Amino acid sequence: MNTLLKKMMVALLALGIGQAAWADSVPDFKKMLQAAEQGNADAQFNLGLMYDNGRGVRQDYTKAVQWYRKAAEQGDAQAQSNLASMYSNGQGVRQDYAEAVRWYRKAVEQGDVNAQLNLGVMYANGQGVRQDYAEAVRWFRKTAEQGLAEAQYNLGLAYKQGQGVSQDYVQAASWYRKAAEQGHAGAQNNLGLMYEQGQGVRQDYVQAVKWYRKAAEQGHAGAQNNLSVMYYKGQGVRQDDAEAVRWYLKAVEQEFPEAMRWYRKAVEQEFPPVQKK
Repeated sequence: MNTLLKKMMVALLALGIGQAAWADSVPDFKKMLQAAEQGNADAQFNLGLMYDNGRGVRQDYTKAVQWYRKAAEQGDAQAQSNLASMYSNGQGVRQDYAEAVRWYRKAVEQGDVNAQLNLGVMYANGQGVRQDYAEAVRWFRKTAEQGLAEAQYNLGLAYKQGQGVSQDYVQAASWYRKAAEQGHAGAQNNLGLMYEQGQGVRQDYVQAVKWYRKAAEQGHAGAQNNLSVMYYKGQGVRQDDAEAVRWYLKAVEQEFPEAMRWYRKAVEQEFPPVQKK
């Protein structure tokens, strides 16, 4: 199996298609299985991916680990990174952060960007390594500069909170924006908050609403709550109680803590829009 086919398979699985074409009973699956059993690392990785995601086969984390490990031991960087994640999450194996770090490092040595990001997360959380925010930021920056939205978001958080770097709202807003423009909902919400509070950017309620809405429409509960407040106060939008309640109830449906607190108060006071739900 060539590298192009491997990449196509990853793309198909990410899109959630190709399920029928890769079932156990079809010849293509049998060919892949035969290639994997003969030691083909690409085939081993793809089988691991299929079992991991339950695409074309019944989801089975234990089998996913089995095939990821075979490919990882042959030096496949993606398989090493995915195997590390299985150890980190305790899927198909006993959770073991130290083993996760070991496999992330192997993938990092080959330049795997997702492994670099996840190694940064391990340092930030002190999982499998001594907690070290500066080292976490080093890995976040390396991956953020390669355009990975999650890393850009994490780097924004680091600057906002002053963890591993000097607190810098301008830098925080800059990195949030990079991730937000790629559609990262958490970054969109946080950038909205920066605009609402005037941190690192000029205070601008219209911009705050714009970014809250983008995140809210992706189902981000915090953004739905924040957008509700903007409608309630009439900040950046025309004041609209009905729209405020609509977004507020979306956050309640996800049991967002702040929204739930207000929901309980509203129910106790028999607030009509809430009672109608």
